Amino acid sequence: MGIFSFTELASACREQNKHIYEIAQEEEARIAEVDTETIRLRTLENLTAMKDAIKNGLKSKEKSISNWCGDDCAKLQTQYKKHSAIFGKVFEKITEYALATAEENLRMGRIVACPTAGSCGIVPSVIVAVSEELKIPEKKQIDGLLTAGTIGLLISNKVQLAGAVAGCQAECGVASAMAAGALTEMLGGGVNKVIQASALALKNILGLTCDPVCGLVEVPCIKRNAFLAVHAVTASELARCGVESKIPLDEIVDTLKITGQLMSPMLKETSQGGLAKTKTAMELEKVIFRKKS
Repeated sequence: MGIFSFTELASACREQNKHIYEIAQEEEARIAEVDTETIRLRTLENLTAMKDAIKNGLKSKEKSISNWCGDDCAKLQTQYKKHSAIFGKVFEKITEYALATAEENLRMGRIVACPTAGSCGIVPSVIVAVSEELKIPEKKQIDGLLTAGTIGLLISNKVQLAGAVAGCQAECGVASAMAAGALTEMLGGGVNKVIQASALALKNILGLTCDPVCGLVEVPCIKRNAFLAVHAVTASELARCGVESKIPLDEIVDTLKITGQLMSPMLKETSQGGLAKTKTAMELEKVIFRKKS
């Protein structure tokens, strides 16, 4: 993209009187040498794949190879059939869909990495759950997904979106910022509110480590998708009410990068620190790798 910062993006939208998704689809069309409708159709393919992953995840209780994870979504479904969630139906669907997608990933099912496989449940759960409950048309869902992609792309211009580089703040944190922006666009927020929602989501997750138990993308990764999906909705709610981040999003992204650089390598996907080295995690490691003490 010829735009490399959120300040530039906001200026382009203002000067051209366009939404973020319009700027994005036009730029993608230019690069791919196709029309914008082709870009929207490709985006729809990704959206459909997200919905398929949710559907498949909701139907399965198959455990992962480690046998630790795979049935948490089913537990939510069972509970919500008996007792509604305190926050209502949208909350129920978001948490179910986030876990369904993340669990589908651990089963080696087909998912959309958005921006990574470990954070694959956040953007889909927010877009799909809210769209179902609020009857948001497919066109606006595509607009939201294009917006999310633009947010992830601009952040990735400054920092690699990988736990091994900057911790989980660069995976689930960025996914939450993407989902917050997508939701805000879908619900009619303007460009500034989309950017503010992303800023609020990202700055409040800075410092999140990547410390997977036994080096597997299961614990705490899967459940983290549900938490950060709800986090995204909170950010969107605040932004659409006019709450703004005192720190601009570009500076938050800079801080994300610096925080990742300051983070110990033991907390960046190496499984050498954090939750990965708790007493229970060490015992699990012995079991799965058949290690002798």
